[in-house]
Amino acid sequence: MIKSKNNSEHYIWGDNCDSWILKNDAHLSVKQEIMLSGTSEKLHFHHLAEQFFYILKGKAVFFIDGERLSVKNGESITIPPKSKHYIANESDEDLEFLVISSPSADNDRIVL
Repeated sequence: MIKSKNNSEHYIWGDNCDSWILKNDAHLSVKQEIMLSGTSEKLHFHHLAEQFFYILKGKAVFFIDGERLSVKNGESITIPPKSKHYIANESDEDLEFLVISSPSADNDRIVL
């Protein structure tokens, strides 16, 4: 089946951020997400999941194990398992990205 935001399960997370589940099984999760200006998620880590973020639009700020990294449109970043991290949108525009987790980060998110 061809998947897009138009035919995928949608949910709201964090501070009114959007997520569309493009694929989700035990081995792999692919989500397209939008974070509004000024939003962020909580510091957390995953025991097993490695996460890959690809920025489609805007600029993301990642905090990974105490390091601050800016990732812009067309760039990506990988977060290894057990790394304490969160993503923030500190810009004036919406941030849109793909987040790919292997294995799926469902039930593998420990909030600090």
